[in-house]
Amino acid sequence: MCGSLTAYTIDKMIKIYEKSHPTSPEDPNQYDKLFAYAVNRLEKCRYGEIKPACKQCPIHCYQPKMREEMKKIMRWSGPRMLIYHPVLAIRHLLDDRKPVPELPQKQRKER
Repeated sequence: MCGSLTAYTIDKMIKIYEKSHPTSPEDPNQYDKLFAYAVNRLEKCRYGEIKPACKQCPIHCYQPKMREEMKKIMRWSGPRMLIYHPVLAIRHLLDDRKPVPELPQKQRKER
């Protein structure tokens, strides 16, 4: 998936989750912050346009707390995506099946 389509899919998943799990009064911008964090991580992805699905990526660029939060949201909203956004859901499922590409040469660090 290209970065913008991935960001769009993440946005839709977060919105589906937010409808059933409203934000707490202590942090009303919780989901906006999570989405901004996800977009930031997508922009900095070493794979660029050929990125694998995040759950298959050998480089975990999310902080552990944010990663767990995103996993929770995706697990809950993923099945519901088939109802609300079937095309995005099917594209996401197909992208999950793609093999992980090698890290681009210019991004590799020599050891």
